[in-house]
Amino acid sequence: MNTDDLKDQLEEQNPVETNTEDQNITQETENQETELTTEERLSVDLAKERDKFLRLFAEFENYKKRTSKERIDLFKTANQEVLLAMLPVLDDFERAWTQVSKSEDENLKLGVQLIHDKFKSTLESKGLEQVKIAAGDAFDADFAEAITQIPAPSDDLKGKIVDVIEKGYKLGDKIIRFPKVVIGQ
Repeated sequence: MNTDDLKDQLEEQNPVETNTEDQNITQETENQETELTTEERLSVDLAKERDKFLRLFAEFENYKKRTSKERIDLFKTANQEVLLAMLPVLDDFERAWTQVSKSEDENLKLGVQLIHDKFKSTLESKGLEQVKIAAGDAFDADFAEAITQIPAPSDDLKGKIVDVIEKGYKLGDKIIRFPKVVIGQ
């Protein structure tokens, strides 16, 4: 064999070996890419699940806060209907007190006054408050209901409250019965 034949033969063997090495390197690279892709895919899935969990947890916390607030509001206004039903009785009691106070019988006055005060304090302990409004105050439709207008007895009462016909009451911050007033023109 001559040297040229040997070179050709070696070149033929080397490319085959090089070719095999290239294939091995390519396969290892593909395996690493597949593994990285799998790891990356798992990382992305984990991030998605973590995000989903955090959103669900935040939504549940908001639900708990909302329901507890609704429950507190319900407890605050649960007796609203009962208190509304008692307001006409309180009005009648105050009209009766006006008439009894004119009596000369001190024991009658004292007895009615004690019952009136106890009834009123019981309603106040349940959260009932009287809306503070009086003759001479500026009329505000958000806090009072005007039932009529009359000519103002004086110029300073124009557009203001002349008389309070029926007292108003609120339960907590909510007005459950608006005061009925007469305003001056």
